[in-house]
Amino acid sequence: MAEREVFLTFEGLRKLETELDELKTVKRKEVAEKIKQALAFGDISENSEYDQAKNEQAQLEQRIAKLEMILRNAKLIDEEDITTDVVSIGSKVIVKDLEYDEEMEYIIVGSAEADPYEGKISNESPVGRALLGKGKEQVVEVHVPDGLIKYQILSITR
Repeated sequence: MAEREVFLTFEGLRKLETELDELKTVKRKEVAEKIKQALAFGDISENSEYDQAKNEQAQLEQRIAKLEMILRNAKLIDEEDITTDVVSIGSKVIVKDLEYDEEMEYIIVGSAEADPYEGKISNESPVGRALLGKGKEQVVEVHVPDGLIKYQILSITR
């Protein structure tokens, strides 16, 4: 399977690098200690502590591999390259929901650092994809499972 570019802001890159470092230096040692303690109980064929520790180790190694893949394929979004003419990855966008007359603020980021609770939406999400390339005052239609949402772009900043 071909690996694809992963768009990251500088903040997102640092966050993932910090997480990877924590997993490799601290969490690996903690899991290794859990396995060692579980082995001290003796027979591992019916040792739930050992099974749990090995499962935790597998999940940890899976997360480490995923983070390494993301970082290997990272394309850093340079804030200087972000235009305020049209929405692009890295843009901060204020939109108005035309049906409910509500304003929302989104930051368009790559899928690896999307966090809807922080207002960071992926460029691959329905809303992110619909906003990309659009300019201020444009009305954008977003197809979502519940139907169609219309947003008007009020502002685009870095």
